[in-house]
This record gives sequence, structure tokens and C-alpha cells, in this order.
Amino acid sequence: MRIAPLYIETAAMELKKGQFVLRAELDAIDIKILRELQGDGRMTNVELADRVGISAPPCLRRVRKLEDAGIIEGYHAMLNSPKLGLDLVAFCMVGLKHQSEANLKAFAAATAQWQLVRQAWMVSGDSDFLLHCVAENLTSFQDFVIEVLTANEHVDTVRTMLTIRQVKKLGLVEL
Repeated sequence: MRIAPLYIETAAMELKKGQFVLRAELDAIDIKILRELQGDGRMTNVELADRVGISAPPCLRRVRKLEDAGIIEGYHAMLNSPKLGLDLVAFCMVGLKHQSEANLKAFAAATAQWQLVRQAWMVSGDSDFLLHCVAENLTSFQDFVIEVLTANEHVDTVRTMLTIRQVKKLGLVEL
């Protein structure tokens, strides 16, 4: 079987003056590599090469190019929060007083400092941000919402949702 040479090219599409979205063009082997690494990021390069059907040196070169292109952002262990004593998972929908670029950036920067906030998204609709929070218990989450989140100078409204149980956990990108 002949394998096409690796290429990670970017196709740029201009959105607004000076802003571009870049998309990587990946071949079938790149997609196989990404699928395998999403399933098991700890496998050796030799095992990965065997699974995708190429030898180890070109496999490593492909992985490095995928990393350099920012397609592979990192390798992480998925932790079981309840086993670490973090039993409460909640989402907060946050509305800001003013949606100026400076306020949006300031609030986004603040979320990076809040340990309880595990992920944050700027969103459209009734809220400006969606925060994924993990806490030890209800009291620590309530303390965060009252003493930190609503106390932030940019925050106008906060709506919280406590989770009952997680029914799906992939953490993967469909390829």
C-alpha cells in the first residue's frame, strides 16, 4: 500500500479585515493518528505506528507536525473528580453588565484565576459566558458564586445549574 506524503497545509479564509480562520488539510493517516491518540495518548510511537500502518520514524514526524500545527494541543490524564473528593459539578450562565471588548476580555481573564472553574466559554444568547465548575460540595460552590462570581465588577446576572449525573463523557473530537 502506498501512503501519500504528509502535508499539513492551511487554507485561509478571510472573515473580517485582518482576521483569518485556518483549517488544516489532513490525509487518511493523519486522521488515523488523531483517532488513535484520542483513544490512548499514552501509547508508544511504535505502537501508534503499528496501529496506523506505517513505520515508527514517519509516524513520529507526523505526530510532531500535528503538534507543531496546533492540531494536537497536549496530552492529559482524565481524572475522576468524585474519587478526588470533588463531588459537585455545576454550570453557571453569566451575563455581564456591558459587553464591550474590554469587559469581555477582563472577565475571561478572571475565569482563568478561579480554580473552581474548570472550563469557560464565551457564548451568544441570553448569557455572555458559560462556566463549568467543579467543587468539593454545595457550600464551597455557593461560597464561590456569592463571594467571587457575583462580586466581580463586570457581572450583572448569574444563573446556576447543578448537575444530577453525567450521562456522557467523551472529551473527543469526531473524526
